Amino acid sequence: MKWSEISIHTTQEAVEAISNILHEAGAGGVVIEDPFDLTKERDTTFGEIYELNPDDYPDEGVIIKAYLPVNSFLGETVEEIKQAINNLMLYNIDIGKNKITISEVNEEEWATAWKKYYNPVKISEKFTIVPTWEDYEPVSTDEFIIELDPGMAFGTGTHPTTVMCIQALEKCVKPSDTVIDVGTGSGILSIAAAMLGAVSVQALDLDPVAVDSAKLNVKLNKVQDIVSVTQGNLLDNVKEPADIIVANLLAEIIMRFTDDAYHLVKENGYFITSGIIQAKKHEVKEKLIESGFVIEETLAMEDWIALIARKA
Repeated sequence: MKWSEISIHTTQEAVEAISNILHEAGAGGVVIEDPFDLTKERDTTFGEIYELNPDDYPDEGVIIKAYLPVNSFLGETVEEIKQAINNLMLYNIDIGKNKITISEVNEEEWATAWKKYYNPVKISEKFTIVPTWEDYEPVSTDEFIIELDPGMAFGTGTHPTTVMCIQALEKCVKPSDTVIDVGTGSGILSIAAAMLGAVSVQALDLDPVAVDSAKLNVKLNKVQDIVSVTQGNLLDNVKEPADIIVANLLAEIIMRFTDDAYHLVKENGYFITSGIIQAKKHEVKEKLIESGFVIEETLAMEDWIALIARKA
């Protein structure tokens, strides 16, 4: 089978939004080539992931690659992707050079491309992300292993916004807590919450592709008795309160439902938000405070921040 590789030269700010656009267009997953990966300090436990070729990375900005099947609708699909990316400017998202190129690859090359970029990665004190095809032995008895397959996951779970959310969940989740994961994507945050001891996790996403992906990953990680995945728009129609609400979304989207989150979070519960670029940090903080939250902690990684807000 023939596949078309679409390559988009953009900015770190636009990565999450463009990744979602590509998945909605039918991409099996995305590869993110960020030159920051060449220089940032890492845990050396998994040496093979750091053998990166500088020639594969841009001098500036970020390159996002995705793979689409070659069929009679490919031209229309690519045009829809281009239009959706251009529309991000309406939300004041910097799309940078926005240089888009298309090339053809065969199925064998496509599979090899995934494995080149996807290896076991320790992303926090307790969690390690492991691709399903890798044999991995935990290095400590209290290590949590989340298995993901990029063929069905929205990214590899190692983006800074995801990592910070998981680190925040580690700080906040207590045994017997209930959690709502808004915009669950691959379901990785719901899986992490369940592994940390939550007794009930409600994972929500408007995109039916994300719902299917999350259900598969939840089952793969054997937490289907704790995590329920349903289609839903933000917190619309959610009635049951929760100890923790977590949302890894764009700042503009987070600010739409801070009031709803405040009403649904239990007293002294937490609203964890990520996907926020530095430039939007104060705007999101003000909106959370306006809704009644107290900002407990700000996490930062690369150009992104996450906020832990508490309902006092």
